Amino acid sequence: VATAQKAAAIVERADAYVDGSLSWNGNGAFTWKTEDGITGLYNAQLMRYAGENGVAAYGTIMYVDFIFLAIFIGYATGVAPVISYHYGAGNKKELNNLLKRSVVLIAAASLSMLLSEVMAAPLAAIFVGYDAGLLDMTVHAYSIYAVSFLFCGFSIFSSAFFTALGDGLTSALIAFLRTLVFESPSVIILPLLLGLNGIWGAIIVAECMSVTVSVIFLVAKRKRYQYF
Repeated sequence: VATAQKAAAIVERADAYVDGSLSWNGNGAFTWKTEDGITGLYNAQLMRYAGENGVAAYGTIMYVDFIFLAIFIGYATGVAPVISYHYGAGNKKELNNLLKRSVVLIAAASLSMLLSEVMAAPLAAIFVGYDAGLLDMTVHAYSIYAVSFLFCGFSIFSSAFFTALGDGLTSALIAFLRTLVFESPSVIILPLLLGLNGIWGAIIVAECMSVTVSVIFLVAKRKRYQYF
């Protein structure tokens, strides 16, 4: 009886540890969702610098942005269990291969998305073709915003990569720094220097800095997780 009670207590403590660990490890994904809240800041700044047309142009860009981000998020989510498996199994070589292949695939996808800039006019015309002035603003804004597609995939993957390794803190830091530390101040400060273009370019600054942080974490933690 005593042995059974002891075993039950061990299982209970293990369950509590796993539940807590999994909850904490999900902080990265949770923090990425806080990006939804920054839309209000964009809208406020756009109303100030461009009025209703600015908000409409931003909304159109977001439709395209959501599609492209979904590709990166889908890949990162799909490959995460594979990364977790090989890390848990101690397959260091395969973990290294997964990281390299993922970087190559994301780089190729990022370049393809940047090239979508040439489709800015027909894409924007679907949503705002009824107003020539708004269409011109949207096409111009998209030509700036599209540069961010070169970088955003790497940040998304890096955050998911550390989540897959069980490092929820690093994953959350990447997401938190990108949205609340890099992007929010950029949306406020850059328009003071560049006007309306500063709002469209704020995401580029945030993504560049986020990739830099991601690379720093990947290099700093390579010995701990042994992925290269």
